[in-house]
Amino acid sequence: MYIKHWGLDRRPFDKQDDPRFYYPGETHQAALLKMRYAIENRQGGGLLAGMPGVGKTRLVGALFQALNEVCQPQVHLRFPQLSPQSLVAYLAAELAGERTGHASLEVSLQHIERVLEDNQRQGKHALIVIDDAHVLCGTETLETVRLLGNYEPAWTVLLVGQPALLPALERMPELEERLSVKCLLRRFTADETAAYIHHRLRIAGATDAEAIFQPQALQALHERSDGVPRKINRLADMALLIGFAEELPNIDADRVQAIANEIEFQEPATMRQAA
Repeated sequence: MYIKHWGLDRRPFDKQDDPRFYYPGETHQAALLKMRYAIENRQGGGLLAGMPGVGKTRLVGALFQALNEVCQPQVHLRFPQLSPQSLVAYLAAELAGERTGHASLEVSLQHIERVLEDNQRQGKHALIVIDDAHVLCGTETLETVRLLGNYEPAWTVLLVGQPALLPALERMPELEERLSVKCLLRRFTADETAAYIHHRLRIAGATDAEAIFQPQALQALHERSDGVPRKINRLADMALLIGFAEELPNIDADRVQAIANEIEFQEPATMRQAA
């Protein structure tokens, strides 16, 4: 709707899978480097933690893009709330690239072992990413994940989740010691927020990205979003829409503050507290 008004080719703050929209914040780049190191050196496991909205899933996408063809197959489990048997069956099916049916735990493990053995003979290394791993805290499935670490160095298991995962791992030293790298994503600084917004505007086709948001508006965007990329996206997207509707040449700080106040008013109190 507002694309033409701002001289864009597409919406810059939409939920897009295009890897070009990935912005390398300082902690994001450090985490990417550590995870690549663990995988390329065939370490048993790693941890990527961060509060909701800081870009964990997008960073995993950037990781997949950065790995070479030796790192195969790659499995990304996005719904980990499975029983131990279901988890093992899912991994067996994904690794083999075929349905295994309602196989027993023993049969699923045999599938995994066969695939990993064949994979190693070809000089390849498997990667398993378990997203939202914090939901496994206090469950038998987390213990199953620890046991699956016994297949090191045939694969690397990367746990991705919210900070609640950290104390759970401290209570499971047998699993924690298998994690060769631990990465914590932090919120953007004010400079990173501005650079992030300009980056996404340029990728979306803006010829003068710095002219769309006034400097004070960028500061307001940072303060009202707490430097959380997901919040930045929502607030910046709404600012572009309102700016188009009001035929503004650019976005100022007052406009950002007004939009942020409206968004916060519309959100339930529980959602604001969780953020």
